[in-house]
Order: sequence, then C-alpha cells, then structure tokens
Amino acid sequence: MKITVAGTGYVGLVTGVSLAEIGHQVICFDINEQKVKELQAGRSPIYEPGLEEMLCSNMNGKRIYFTSNAEYAYKEADLIIIAVGTPENDDGSANLSYVRLVAEDIAKYSRQEEIIIVTKSTVPVGTNEKVKKWVDEESSKRFKKIHIVSNPEFLREGSALYDTFNGDRIVVGTDCKEVAMKMDELYGPLNIPIIHTDIESSEMIKYASNAFLATKISFINEIANICEKVGANIDDVSRGIGMDQRIGPKFLQAGVGYGGSCFPKDTKALVQLAGDVHHRFHLLEAVINVNNNQPLLLIQKAREIVGTFEHKKVAILGIAFKPNTDDIRESASLVLIKELINEGAIITVYDPIATYLAKQVLGENVLYSSSIDDAINDADITFIATEWKQVVNYPLNKYVSLMKDPIIIDGRNCYPLASIRKENITYVSVGRETLYREDKIVIK
Repeated sequence: MKITVAGTGYVGLVTGVSLAEIGHQVICFDINEQKVKELQAGRSPIYEPGLEEMLCSNMNGKRIYFTSNAEYAYKEADLIIIAVGTPENDDGSANLSYVRLVAEDIAKYSRQEEIIIVTKSTVPVGTNEKVKKWVDEESSKRFKKIHIVSNPEFLREGSALYDTFNGDRIVVGTDCKEVAMKMDELYGPLNIPIIHTDIESSEMIKYASNAFLATKISFINEIANICEKVGANIDDVSRGIGMDQRIGPKFLQAGVGYGGSCFPKDTKALVQLAGDVHHRFHLLEAVINVNNNQPLLLIQKAREIVGTFEHKKVAILGIAFKPNTDDIRESASLVLIKELINEGAIITVYDPIATYLAKQVLGENVLYSSSIDDAINDADITFIATEWKQVVNYPLNKYVSLMKDPIIIDGRNCYPLASIRKENITYVSVGRETLYREDKIVIK
C-alpha cells in the first residue's frame, strides 16, 4: 500500500517514520513549508529520543518522503492517516478544522476509486463519520467506496518510538472486515495485539484511557496532600497501593500535576462531550480542578517559607511538561512562572531541551541559563518542575554552595529525604515531610 500521513507533529512524524522503519512506503504531508524543508534536510522539528536517527535512516533507504504539495501527497495514496492537531476550543471542545481541511484535500486531490482514511488524531465520538461525509460531499460522491478507520494513538512523549514498537495494544475501529484485515497487514510486523471494535468504541477508548490516567495522577496528588497533613509519606503509600495488581504502580507518582498536549485537552474535551449528551461528568471535572490547583499549592508552600517573592531571585529547573521532550504545552512550570512574575520575582529558568520553545512563550520576562549551576547561582529559592536526569543527578551540596538561600521546592520528588538530611537545606516536596535547615525561620 502507498501510505500518506497528514501532519508531522508528534503523532504524525513518529507514525510515518515508524511505518517506514517496518518496510512501508510513506509520504508525510504538512502545510508548514518550513517544517517540511527541515524534514527534507533530515532534521526533526521536534525532540524525541532516537527519532532523527531513524528519520535519516529511512530517508536514505528511500522509504519516507516529505512534502507540502497536497496533490503529490494524496493523488496515489491507498491509505491516508490523519494525524493533524485537534486544539482546544474556548468551550473545551475539540477543534476539528484541521481534520476537515485534510478531508477536503483528500476529496480534491485523490484519484483512487476506493480509499481508506485512518484517523489517528484524537477526535470526539462521531468525528470519523463526519470525515466520511466531508470527503463524500467535497468530491461530489466521486469515490466508489470510502472506508473510515478509527486508529487512536497511545504514545507517550519522550518514549514515543519505544511505545510504537512495544505497545500494549493497537485499536482499530472499522465497519469493514476487509479493511480490518488491511490494518492487520499494516501493523503486522510490530507483533502487537490488535483490538477490533466499531468506530465509536475506538474513538471513546482514546478519551477514556487518557481520562483514567489523568484521574490516577490527580488521585495520588490528593492523597499526597492528605499525607502532608497527617504525617504519612506518599512514597510509601504509592508503593503500597501500586503493588496491588488491580491498581498497578504507573501514574502514581505525586507531583506538580499533569501537562502536555494530551491530558489537559482530552479531559476537557471529554467533559464537553459528556455535556453534549446531557451527562455531567462530575468525577472528571474534579480531576481537572485538582490538577489546576496543584502548582499553586507549591507556590503557597514556598510563600510560607519566604514570605514574599518580590525582588527574590527564583530558579526554575525544567520547562518541558515531562523529561525527554521539548513540549511545554500546559506545563506546570508555566503556571509557576506566571504566578511568580505577578508577585515580582526575578526568575531564571533552566531546561536542557525546551529553552528555545520557552523563549517563544516567555520572551524577556525571565532569564535563561544553559546550566543548573548558572540558574541557581545566588538564588533565594529553587523550584523543580521537571525531573530531568540532569536535575535528579545534580549534587545536593551544590545547592548549598551556590544558592544565597538553599531552599528547594521540589514538585517532582526528585531526591530521597535521607539524602536531603545530610545537607543543610530547606526542602519542600509533595506528600512528604518538609525538612528545614538548622537556621531557617519559617514564616507563617
């Protein structure tokens, strides 16, 4: 099959490169000509471990091509994968304008009598049928047959390639047995279990999966907040409940909350979807509220120690919403920075990968450092927002020697309390005992 992937963001680019890696011929299309030029030069516009190397390998093997020419992309394609963004509307619903543009281009440029359209973009239930309708209407019912497939992705940014080749399952929603078999053929070399469903169930699986994982994160953060009040340790609590096979240990790490391009958008979209069918999703609304408040709790804890942030030098370690990615969308660090700026702090940020994107968002409102040493030098307080390995492995004694006031507010629980106790540091984490250095006076 001749495969075209529409969109070269995280999902589209990883999908296209991975399909080429297992032997398919792939064209990746994007309307952003500058991005396409970068890709044609063998440069990945996003940071994902191993992606650029695999990209270049498959370009050299002539298995993958990049274009901004829609006619070239769609004209001969047997199977088209839609992997464009579905950003959030003001009301929390998913914006399907980019999906519709792809559908219109398919109708305009495809010369096949029969076509398979696969939706990987995260879309509300019912969207795939809309795609079919849009293509049919725009093509004046020219196609002999339009097959629609819902094929959601379950990739984690920072480990997307690993997840592609080692996934738990592949979900395929279609109403055609022959097309289901073609999807089996497409993904066969991956040797990953394939779940076949109807289209609507497949669409719902994606939203339900992300909502459930977000719920686990907000749940453990609420437990962590209670632990602080009763003297329990969230590390022990998480380990204890995570060993229960009915629960499992993943997504039970307390911290500053979830972010990125998926969980915040998808949880709100599911709440909106529920509202559209007159169902109030109370549980997910609470999950969202807990997550929105979590970064502000760190600010409050810090305020109880330093009193005011005005004219204080504050270091922020980590801008990306998680390690091993440059994605800063909905990052908790941005919430922290906005609040600290409003309170008059002088902010220096460090991130090993995401600084370029951070500058586009934060501009000159903060200072940028190329090292942790430089970021924390002479700082009054340090916030840890991303658990980069550079941060996790950073020597604790350097906080003491370089900071004006060695106060660490750790939103990712990077350091064992036993290690902190060996240093004269005031250390605040999530769901664990606060440790005060010997000469520190706490402001209440």
